[in-house]
Amino acid sequence: MLFQETFQNTIQNDITVSGIGLFTGEKVKITIHPAKADHGIVFKRVDLSDKPILKADLNLVREANRRTLIGEGKSSVQTVEHILSAFAAYNIDNALIEIDGSEVPVFDGSSKTFADLIEEAKVQKLDQKAKVLSLKEPVYFSENDIHLIALPSDEYKISFTLHHPSSEFLRSQYFSYIVDEKTYKTEIAPSRTFSIYEEIKPLLDNNLIKGGSLKNAVVIKDNKVMNEDGVRYDNEMVRHKILDLMGDLSLIGNRFLAHIIAIRSGHLSNIKFAKKLLAYLQGGEA
Repeated sequence: MLFQETFQNTIQNDITVSGIGLFTGEKVKITIHPAKADHGIVFKRVDLSDKPILKADLNLVREANRRTLIGEGKSSVQTVEHILSAFAAYNIDNALIEIDGSEVPVFDGSSKTFADLIEEAKVQKLDQKAKVLSLKEPVYFSENDIHLIALPSDEYKISFTLHHPSSEFLRSQYFSYIVDEKTYKTEIAPSRTFSIYEEIKPLLDNNLIKGGSLKNAVVIKDNKVMNEDGVRYDNEMVRHKILDLMGDLSLIGNRFLAHIIAIRSGHLSNIKFAKKLLAYLQGGEA
């Protein structure tokens, strides 16, 4: 393991926004505050009497089925991946997120709102240095037909192949990009979460996606996009997979440089891979 040094960041100003949760359907307000160096990204459940603190940390991941949920004790926050993805793109290391509900708002299903909020609040460089870890050798994760590889690199790059054998519409999509805030805002952040209608119908029938609609997700039914405005990119779905992967990998808690190659990965495999990558970055074996 090697590391470079740069400086930690937070945001310059408080920012507040409200929206609904994708799964809960509940209206929730979040306020993002600046934080000191080494504070990390922290959620504070201000709707609960004890106002519990939940750090964005791999060790606190409780669920990773269709979204990423962190929790400790009786408190939790779900669907954290989109806001964390934007923080990772803008190298925001420290922030306090006050939230008055159990789910981060979904907005339009992308992370564009969070990218806009960060730019509105402005990035603030701190005096404390930040370690940027890098690899000396590859780190692999494979499970059936899902594969993730981290290769040594002097930049943070993600290459993702999405293949959905049950969908004629999706078939295979590929996208690769070097992570930086400008490219993220134009090429990744606007990409929306997506679902195949036939797969989510049981969840809809059981009222388990209470906030979902065509306003916050791309839905594919009978191999056609149901949304009137269509897709934002021809390969919007794989771009959103990169968005999610960035958010999940940010739970490692350290910036790092690597070329991440992902094939057919989702939240659960992202988290399993992140744990393996973290073990290596902490000096263990891959």
